[in-house]
Amino acid sequence: MKIIVTGTRGIPNILGGVETHCEELYPLIATMGHNVTIIRRSCYVTPNNNIDNYKNVKIKDIYAPRKKSLEAIIHTFLAVLYAKYIKADIIHIHAIGPSIMVPFARILGLKVVMTHHGPDYDRQKWGKLAKYILKLGEKWGIKYANEVIVISDVINQIIIDKYHRQDAHLIFNGVNIPTKTQTINYLQFLNLEPQKYILAMGRFVEEKGFDLLINAFSKLNQSEYKLVIAGDADHQTEYSINLKRLAKDKNIILTGFIKGDKLNEIFSHASLFILPSYHEGLPITLLEAMSYNLDVLVSDIPANRLPELNPNDFFIPGSQEELSKKIKLKLKNINFNREYNLSSYQWRNIAKQTNSVYKKIL
Repeated sequence: MKIIVTGTRGIPNILGGVETHCEELYPLIATMGHNVTIIRRSCYVTPNNNIDNYKNVKIKDIYAPRKKSLEAIIHTFLAVLYAKYIKADIIHIHAIGPSIMVPFARILGLKVVMTHHGPDYDRQKWGKLAKYILKLGEKWGIKYANEVIVISDVINQIIIDKYHRQDAHLIFNGVNIPTKTQTINYLQFLNLEPQKYILAMGRFVEEKGFDLLINAFSKLNQSEYKLVIAGDADHQTEYSINLKRLAKDKNIILTGFIKGDKLNEIFSHASLFILPSYHEGLPITLLEAMSYNLDVLVSDIPANRLPELNPNDFFIPGSQEELSKKIKLKLKNINFNREYNLSSYQWRNIAKQTNSVYKKIL
């Protein structure tokens, strides 16, 4: 089966939840005997990821302008044309913005799978026109895709309520169970001590709430623990620039975008993981923290209400006062080796479920 994947910025080592999803999923799909090509946006090619094959997944670079309001739509349009040109059996489009091209792909005679990763129009970074286009992408994707995949019960309920589509496939995001490391070389470089820091991770965009977290943590005026935020902005904005300035003023440690051994080390020795988001699909970063047996504190939004968590793990979204109180309580009673049942989030099972969708469409 010849499968083209688009809607993602690309792989490997590119920041983003959809990007991590694709990096983990498609090598497993390839082991099932499929010919898989991920269409990568040219503006995210760097000397560190300039390869044309990743774990038996082909990578095809196609032009995309480095402009957040245009890159996804232009790139997906070109990816659809490429899929038609090579006579792909299936084109799999990820996220609702790129899904505005689902009708175009169907007109060209392509079989389309669409994965809904979350209502991106809820993100603060988008203006009115962008929100309208995202909502249109959601509507057209749900209406015209041959098969639809959703990554959470919350998203599934959205498309049932709004579009009355009852046949979507619920396939969760996944996580690998890691091998924790005892090394602390990177920690020493950052001037950190094991189990003496709080970790947060994600893109520097408004809906992640990192400014709220920094202010809430700083309000505690405590010196025993430090706050570390791993991540960066894919597009520098006024918000991301101000966030970095705020972090510097408050002595918060920013690692930038990290993967591999550095990320493993940061997760292995953290004391608490915090996700202060206003909007998520099914956050892979939270699943990763749980896979490292970290205690967690997350905003009480639908996507974060995993059955593996308990009421003490939540705070009111946007409430700096409550976040400060909950951080203080967590630090007094940290569970340094918390166990979670992650059997629902295994990538191999997710790959099998996705493969079943491909078989159904053909």
